[in-house]
Amino acid sequence: MYETFHTPYYLQGKIEVKYVPYTAEWQITSKNAVGYGDVAANTTYGTDRANAYKILEDSLNLRDVRIYDTVEDAEGRERRVLNAKETTLAAQKQMAIREAFRDWIWKDPQRRQTLVRQYNEEMNSIRPREYDGQHIRFAGMNPEITLREHQKNAIAHVLYGGNTLLAHEVGAGKTFEMVAAAMESKRLGLCQKSLFVVPNHLTEQWASEFLRLYPSANILVTTKKDFESHNRKKFCARIATGDYDAVIIGHSQFERIPISRERQERLLREQINEITDGIAEVEASGGERFTVKQLERTKKSLEARLEKLQAEGRKDDVITFEQLGVDRLFVDESHNYKNLFLYTKMRNVAGLSTTDAQKSSDMFAKCRYMDDVICCEL
Repeated sequence: MYETFHTPYYLQGKIEVKYVPYTAEWQITSKNAVGYGDVAANTTYGTDRANAYKILEDSLNLRDVRIYDTVEDAEGRERRVLNAKETTLAAQKQMAIREAFRDWIWKDPQRRQTLVRQYNEEMNSIRPREYDGQHIRFAGMNPEITLREHQKNAIAHVLYGGNTLLAHEVGAGKTFEMVAAAMESKRLGLCQKSLFVVPNHLTEQWASEFLRLYPSANILVTTKKDFESHNRKKFCARIATGDYDAVIIGHSQFERIPISRERQERLLREQINEITDGIAEVEASGGERFTVKQLERTKKSLEARLEKLQAEGRKDDVITFEQLGVDRLFVDESHNYKNLFLYTKMRNVAGLSTTDAQKSSDMFAKCRYMDDVICCEL
C-alpha cells in the first residue's frame, strides 16, 4: 500500500491495515488523513469522492465500491441515492488497484516463495477423506434392492464421518441413503432411535420408501391429527416411550416440539457473549461505526428474545425435544432451514441472509443438542 500509493512517511504511522478476526473484516485506519493534493490517492488510484485507501479497503473486503449522494424527498426526509457516474469512475480505479496488486504481489522473488510456501502449508495440505462403503452388508434390507456405489459410499460417510450433507442431484437416491444409514447406525449400536424430518406432504411417501427398503422396520409416522393441540402431548409420549427404529415427522410438526427452556437460555447467552466480544474487538481495532451498529442491533434482538423467554411461564406438562429419546437426526430438504443470522462484510450475495428465521434458530438449537448427545456417547 505504501509503495503503490506513495504514502508520505509522516502518515505511515496513521494509515495502517488491520484485520478483525471476529468479522473477518479488513480496516484501513485514518483513510482520510491524506491531503487533496495527493495525486496517487485522489487521481491515479482514487477519485474526489473515494480516495485510494477507501477503495482499497472495499477491495480487501471483496466489495464493489459505491458512491452515494444524500438527497431530501418531498417530506424533507434524507435518503441515499446511488451516483452512477461517480460509482463507475471509482470502479475503474478499483480495477487499477487490483491490477497493481497482482503485479506487485509476485514481483519480489522472496515474497513469492514465502506466499507459495504459506499457502501450501495452510490451504493446500489437507485432502478430504474418501469413504468406501463396499464392505457394508445391510442386514435386513430388501434383497430385491441393490444400492449403487455412490450410495454405499455416502452411507459410510454418515456412519464414520459425523455430520454429513448429502448434496446429490435429484434422483440420486438420497432417501435410501438416509434410511440405510439410520438402520445401520442402530444395528452397529451407534444410535437407538432416528428422527426423520421431511416436508409435510411427503411423510407417507417417506414411510412407504422406508418399508420398501426395510420391510421389517418398526417406524412411527405422524399425521395431521397427531399434532393437534389435544393430541400432541400424547403423541410425543409415544415417541419418547416407544422402541422405534425411526420416527418420521413433517417440518411444521418438528418445529412444534420445543427445545428445553434451559438450553434455549444457554444458547442465547452464548450468542450474546460472542457478539459482545465481537463488538469490543471491532471497537478496539478502530472499526467502522456501521459494523458496530449492526452487531449491537443483533445483540439487542437476542437480548429481547432472552427477556421474552424468561418472562414466559414455565410449562411443566410440555414434552421437550430432549425427552424424545432421539439420538440421530435426518433432515430432508434441509435448505429450508438455512436462514440463520450471518454477519458478512460482503454485499448483495444471493443466499446469504443477515436476518434469521425462527425455524432456522430452532433447528440450530436442536442440532447443537444432537452434537452434545453424540459427543457424550463417544
